[in-house]
Amino acid sequence: MDSDLSDTIIGLKQSLKAVKSGSAAKAFVAEDADFHVREPFISVCREYGVPVEYCKTCKELGSACKIDVGAAVAVLKKDDMSFSNIINNEEVKD
Repeated sequence: MDSDLSDTIIGLKQSLKAVKSGSAAKAFVAEDADFHVREPFISVCREYGVPVEYCKTCKELGSACKIDVGAAVAVLKKDDMSFSNIINNEEVKD
């Protein structure tokens, strides 16, 4: 993982933990993630006041997180807003 991504949390369990503990600045959700994963996570983010940004696909989010597999959700810790720029500029290569 790049140093720019050191404060990025990938995956549902750890992302939920970060949101509930108040350490998440922003959440990222793949639009094609399973409904039973995506919707409850979005609800928790709303409940805790964490803004949610959407990515088109799990593949796109995984690529932005610099992992070789798709990711349904990820969060950015409060002390690393640079990840938002990576997500917004990421191009997925097939």
